[in-house]
Amino acid sequence: MSEQQSQRPIRSYVLRQGRLTEGQQRAFDQLWSRYGMILHDEPIDFAALFGRQAPITLEIGFGNGEALAQVAACHPEENYLGVEVHSPGVGHLMIKLAEQQSENVRIIQTDAMELLRHALPTASLSRVLLYFPDPWHKRKHHKRRIVQTEFANLIHRVLIPGGVLHMATDWQDYAHQMMEVLSLHSGFRNQMGPQQFSPRPDSRPITKFEKRGERLGHGVWDLLFERTV
Repeated sequence: MSEQQSQRPIRSYVLRQGRLTEGQQRAFDQLWSRYGMILHDEPIDFAALFGRQAPITLEIGFGNGEALAQVAACHPEENYLGVEVHSPGVGHLMIKLAEQQSENVRIIQTDAMELLRHALPTASLSRVLLYFPDPWHKRKHHKRRIVQTEFANLIHRVLIPGGVLHMATDWQDYAHQMMEVLSLHSGFRNQMGPQQFSPRPDSRPITKFEKRGERLGHGVWDLLFERTV
């Protein structure tokens, strides 16, 4: 193994693209220029990207985009940026956005950690959403979980003071890891109090994924941490 290979960061996802449906492929052909964006060397200019100044929410790993489409429709006065690596989910979200005529969402298809490291201006986001990230449930794979110290540092950099990181998971041990990582960071405050999980806020829609989990008896843990300094 070369030195360059040994220094590659550990990815928090596995790229399982799957086959695009005809509708999803059509969305890429017809809607990507409307909703998609490509990263460049300089940080994102959000005012230019959206054509206006408004609070910006980033959703990391939006899956099929169900939750993101819902909140964007409910809050047209705010701007939303979604990052996802899997093409079928990106295509599905674009279809939903076009159906509801949402113009306040932009999509980046890239590694969320690379986005956080290099493309977002400091103190540019009002909220960051991380809903049901891959739990990497085997202990030997816990190092691949996205919520680690570096993640907390990067989120702290891109949030405005008072901005909120909202995480949710249906894996209890991952919930406790999230709690530990963010509680140890001096720049965040748990909005519910030390070591306290939050009831699901109205701002987080209940997705089909979560409803299925509830039927199977799965618990869900929400965590809301606010940038303080």
